[in-house]
Amino acid sequence: MSGVSFKSACDVVIVGAGPAGLAAAALTAEAGLAALVLDENPAPGGQIYRAITTTPVRNRTVLGADYWHGAQLIEDVQRSGAEIATGTAVWSLDRALEIGVSRAGKAGMIRARRVILATGALERPFPIPGWTLPGVMTAGAAQTLLKSSGLVAVGRTVLAGMGPLLWLLAAQMLRAGATIEAILDTTPRANYRRALRHAPSFLRSPLFAKGIGLMREVRAKVRIVGNVTELAAEGDTRLRAVRFARAGGQAQRLEVDQLLLHQGVVPNVNLAMAAGVAHRWDRVQLCWSPVIDADGNTPVPGIAIAGDGAGIAGARAAEERGRLAALAALRSLGVSAPMQESAVRRALQRHQAGRRFLDTLYQPLRRFRIPDGDTMVCRCEEVTAREIRATVALGCEGPTQMKSFLRCGMGPCQGRLCGLTVTELIADARGCAPEDVGYYRLRPPVKPITLGELAQLPPGSTPVQAA
Repeated sequence: MSGVSFKSACDVVIVGAGPAGLAAAALTAEAGLAALVLDENPAPGGQIYRAITTTPVRNRTVLGADYWHGAQLIEDVQRSGAEIATGTAVWSLDRALEIGVSRAGKAGMIRARRVILATGALERPFPIPGWTLPGVMTAGAAQTLLKSSGLVAVGRTVLAGMGPLLWLLAAQMLRAGATIEAILDTTPRANYRRALRHAPSFLRSPLFAKGIGLMREVRAKVRIVGNVTELAAEGDTRLRAVRFARAGGQAQRLEVDQLLLHQGVVPNVNLAMAAGVAHRWDRVQLCWSPVIDADGNTPVPGIAIAGDGAGIAGARAAEERGRLAALAALRSLGVSAPMQESAVRRALQRHQAGRRFLDTLYQPLRRFRIPDGDTMVCRCEEVTAREIRATVALGCEGPTQMKSFLRCGMGPCQGRLCGLTVTELIADARGCAPEDVGYYRLRPPVKPITLGELAQLPPGSTPVQAA
């Protein structure tokens, strides 16, 4: 937010201004602590509530009631006195709880007594042939354009993939006046059978009614093609068509102008891993999740993780996780809490109900996670699946070693767009489990920072002024 400045030391520093970060900030500041929220976006809200204070979409029905719930979180933070520094990238965090930040071309260091990482989620990579063509983008990117600029795709648009966000985006686009040619649903039929045993808790969840409502709204206006098992984008200098096939069926081709891809979200783990937080392979969500306790505390003293960065559970669950992490921070600093922990845990349990059903139902097909041939894996360094498999055959056993051979994960995204794919691809080529392969060894800076900024850092902590 404009007009704020932050000191070189704070009681609690929260990284990320999404639902978890905002909830944690409001609670810690209300209890009397000096709370600082750092976020690289121009306004608070995270991905879920992106641009909620600035969006040009004033018709509230377009983005829906769940989106506008974020406005209350912003108001709570403003009343609490917590400080929000937007446009601020966090590029390092160490075990001494010293945080490296960069804003407007200037770098500095901040010390904290407690750190809460609320870095949220990233869209899972969806590496199909042609996914790097102009005209192909993720559903999350399309939703960002809608929220921040009020823009929707024009022309022939197809959505492909699976998961709640795909249906939510389709409904939001339709409400905004867009036309969708088709949705190519890649949810495997076998997943429905496996998810059935988790159905009772899902039927009692508030997510059930919301999901059914979205699907009915979209199905009334859009052609749905289910059980899609083959998918590729075709084109020359840009996307021209999408080729797909259903299980056991013939290949079909649709001429399109835009293809929006999505197959779920995964925790954004880069900063936590660089800080030395241990992570484990989640065999249900098929991603890396941090090792935390019931309050979000990690094995690294003073560092907690809240929200979807601690494991995917949704926006409202993330909010309650943020409060739990804040309550743990208050206890550790000897400060009385302004709310009952039991109420927070009950709310979290309610919002997490049915999560196992969704995780099982929307577990992506192997072929959409582990590509082959000349399908691009690392977009930054233009490394293909074939090259990775060939390098494994030479004796390369893990992602970190793969960096030395092919530079995978060394581009601007620092592995965010390829990391999971590289792990699973190496595991498949070696015939072992992803946990036996591991992830990239991440070190600061985890976000791009210029040598000039680093050179300007004097010894010791340096206050950074936010405009």
